[in-house]
Amino acid sequence: MLGIFRGRRKFLAASLTLLCIPAITWIYLFAGSFEDGKPVSLSPLESQAHSPRYTASSQRERESLEVRVREVEEENRSLRRQLSLVQGQGPAQRRGNHSKTYSMEEGTGDSENLRAAIVAGNSSECGQQPAVEKCETIHVAIVCAGYNASRDVVTLVKSVLFHRRNPLHFHLIADSIAEQILATLFQTWMVPAVRVDFYNADELKSEVSWIPNKHYSGIYGLMKLVLTKTLPANLERVIVLDTDITFATDIAELWAVFHKFKGVILLLLDKLRKMKWEQMWRLTAERELMGMLSTSLADQDIFNAVIKQNPFLVYQLPCFWNVQLSDHTRSEQCYRDVSDLKVIHWNSPKKLRVKNKHVEFFRNLYLTFLEYDGNLLRRELFGCPSETDVNSENLQKQLAELDEDDLCYEFRRERFTVHRTHLYFLHYEFEPAADNTDVTLVAQLSMDRLQMLEAICKHWEGPISLALYLSDAEAQQFLRYAQGSEVLMSRHNVGYHIVYKEGQFYPVNLLRNVAMKHISTPYVFLSDIDFLPMYGLYEYLRKSVIQLDLANTKKAMIIPAFETLRYRLSFPKSKAELLSMLDMGTLFTFRYHVWTKGHAPTNFAKWRTATMPYRVEWEADFEPYVVVRQDCPEYDRRFVGFGWNKVAHIMELDAQEYEFIVLPNAYMIHMPHAPSFDITKFRSNKQYRICLKTLKEEFQQDMSRRYGFAALKYLTAENNS
Repeated sequence: MLGIFRGRRKFLAASLTLLCIPAITWIYLFAGSFEDGKPVSLSPLESQAHSPRYTASSQRERESLEVRVREVEEENRSLRRQLSLVQGQGPAQRRGNHSKTYSMEEGTGDSENLRAAIVAGNSSECGQQPAVEKCETIHVAIVCAGYNASRDVVTLVKSVLFHRRNPLHFHLIADSIAEQILATLFQTWMVPAVRVDFYNADELKSEVSWIPNKHYSGIYGLMKLVLTKTLPANLERVIVLDTDITFATDIAELWAVFHKFKGVILLLLDKLRKMKWEQMWRLTAERELMGMLSTSLADQDIFNAVIKQNPFLVYQLPCFWNVQLSDHTRSEQCYRDVSDLKVIHWNSPKKLRVKNKHVEFFRNLYLTFLEYDGNLLRRELFGCPSETDVNSENLQKQLAELDEDDLCYEFRRERFTVHRTHLYFLHYEFEPAADNTDVTLVAQLSMDRLQMLEAICKHWEGPISLALYLSDAEAQQFLRYAQGSEVLMSRHNVGYHIVYKEGQFYPVNLLRNVAMKHISTPYVFLSDIDFLPMYGLYEYLRKSVIQLDLANTKKAMIIPAFETLRYRLSFPKSKAELLSMLDMGTLFTFRYHVWTKGHAPTNFAKWRTATMPYRVEWEADFEPYVVVRQDCPEYDRRFVGFGWNKVAHIMELDAQEYEFIVLPNAYMIHMPHAPSFDITKFRSNKQYRICLKTLKEEFQQDMSRRYGFAALKYLTAENNS
């Protein structure tokens, strides 16, 4: 649905007749209704009084409402007569505009065609729309619930941002899932002159839950009925959009409609204030539901019924503002050329597979915004003052303090870069166990490691939190990959969080922090994407959590790490089998050949015969894979790409007096892969290594300041290593 709302809680459904427009579609303008300054509403219990057995009071109220409707209808007839006089001044310019109306749904007369009827004829040109003030804020309302709709909203917003030249204020009526996702997205997107407010959709359910509804959108498909109660009382007008819409023009052109018809709308609003919109739609809904039993098009059925009963409430707009691509629409009659299009509405279950002679154009336009780099939309609106953003100001201050002549400037800058982040890119569903022993596997990856996902899911049945570093185009490739995988689609306890690419470094520790922050279990298994955990590790760790009393102690449980150089490996199903492969040279302790210090403190010789957990001491460059409580310290963001990113974290755990406990019957195996781009830069770029050494020294100095005398051992250990 594409709608426009206008007025202080005054609700108006009106189609705007454009005198010079050849092809016309319905569009809604809404204004709210108040009684003595208070919103009028009917509770579900009150609504029962208006079904077949009306009380005398409710019958009188209904008759009064009908009288007011007839008064407004008479006023509209007068307006139409005035408009017809204006139309009569230039008949020669309107040849080809016939009054014949085609239904948008063949064989029906009361469904979505009531908002998308077409008047045939394409022979005249539209006059210039009134201009919108340079810095005038355009208000947009969207109802959004769930994971999939949150993805759709991003593409819609991109298409709006791409064309816009005005400040925008988005009003998002969202459930808790969509709010978490979109609040983080907009906060990290940091688009100038864009404000976002959220309204709790779950609190509105009681307003519409009494309406039987078969539409796939569920109860959220009815939320537009109560927008006049939901949005702020001082909000006079707002454009209301569905999530499956793509803009092909500046949304200000649509906003300008308000200016063009300002006089007419104000005249109508004066009458509509007395009409009690809340009662109007509820009474209409009750009457219609007596016959249809339930809605099939959600709020559209209710809007259509109101319009059918009161057609004078509707004004018309050109249908190129809502070119619908559902199966039973005649969208091609809305435009002479694709360049005429303003808004494309993908209101078909087939989406990109719809049948239309211009479907390739529509598809390419949609895919352009789907894969468009959202970072490029962070452009300033010059000459328009933006609201003060504390986060943006702090960021600019931090960047200003950096020395651009510093050879390590790019490394330091990355620490403060705000990466656009889309949480829960796919559906996520997990309820932690009541015994508070659940463990989430946390890892990060880029596009070249997608092949590891299915294998990890087969080895680890518990919840997983993954941060993926992707471009907008790669995010869509990942989506197609995941949706085509039976293994991944069968798992709903895997949270995929997209961190969009920006800058020249791989922000490994930022990714880990994002994945670690968005979990719902008391413990985390800090792993890497190239490792496969042993079969049954999830349940083994849950038992170990209880055995070692992790809930009440600061412990880090170490999972010994091994590696293979073979791309095809018969994965060991037990510790005994692993030891046999270790002896035969099929497996090795991790990084045995190139970085022994990283895992040597695990004491693999002792692990071979251990039957009980044992404690080991921190040593320089120690970087084991551990299970800790979810309140453990974050990873230090100054370390990007290759080098010291895990070492620094383990050092901080030690500084906070965590005990390192090796589990005797746990193991994980690193699978072979091509060297990453960052390790190649580390090995080939001397300046890269110099900057990493500088960052290490600065980190150690920070540790000394934070943890005092106890942290001096890290400087000593580093000098002796």
